[in-house]
Amino acid sequence: MATVTVVRYKRRKRLGDDKSPMMYLLKPKAGESKIYSIDSLAQEIESIGSLSVEDVSHVMKSFVRAMKKVLVAGNKVKVDGLGIFYTTLTCPGVEQEKDCTVKNITRINLRFKVDNSLRLANDSTATTRGGDNNMMFELYTDKKSAAGDGGGGSGDDGKGDGGSGGGEAPDPAA
Repeated sequence: MATVTVVRYKRRKRLGDDKSPMMYLLKPKAGESKIYSIDSLAQEIESIGSLSVEDVSHVMKSFVRAMKKVLVAGNKVKVDGLGIFYTTLTCPGVEQEKDCTVKNITRINLRFKVDNSLRLANDSTATTRGGDNNMMFELYTDKKSAAGDGGGGSGDDGKGDGGSGGGEAPDPAA
């Protein structure tokens, strides 16, 4: 099960409104998430399978090229166990039909709809349809940081909240 370290931060309920009440929210701890390239994913796949890094990398690059071709043609790409990729566009409305042309398109977006089998579940919330929880969240606190365990699990009660009490996480905006 994956453990994601999160930090607490404070901001206004409605951004930009000085009269809006302050509230606490959680976000992933900065520097904890990594960006994986095709080559680093290929190394992960090689370690669990019988294909070489070069073979996996070639297949993945070919997949990206084929996916672009299908999406540009206006079609959708369904990757079983992952989700559906598709494109949308933004076009402001006009009053007359003759003024509605392709030149009015202001943005093209790549969208993704997650497959139900990939939906992530938090240990602290109830799962649906009897699915297993596949993520655990741990709150980063000053006590854990001072203990030198890198915000890790000593004192973790198994519920993903990083234990009770503890200090306040540093304000990332400061």
